[in-house]
Amino acid sequence: MTQTIPLSDLIQPQATTADVEIFDPPMCCPTGICGPTIDQALLDLNEMVMALQSRGVSVARYQITSHPNAFLGNAEVMKLVRQQQMAALPITVVRGKVIKTKTYPSLVEVKARLNGAHS
Repeated sequence: MTQTIPLSDLIQPQATTADVEIFDPPMCCPTGICGPTIDQALLDLNEMVMALQSRGVSVARYQITSHPNAFLGNAEVMKLVRQQQMAALPITVVRGKVIKTKTYPSLVEVKARLNGAHS
């Protein structure tokens, strides 16, 4: 007999969720800041991540190829990816809520959400 295991049973729950989660499109490296030409949006994002972390904000970045469980573990992110495929990426989540899709947010946008502002 073959036993069917639900996909949800295979997903390991994350012990702690970061304050800010960035679900990136596929890139050549974890930050995207590599190679002969650097995308200014990725450079700005890296600076934002460092600024948030210096203030004690936990930030996590995920790529679907290297962190599939992070994508699978977030129903809202998976819904967007199923509807829009890779066009939905990047997706930014602040304290469990999607705040922006298709482009990276600014530091001002993320700080506003961390301080309780709503769109």
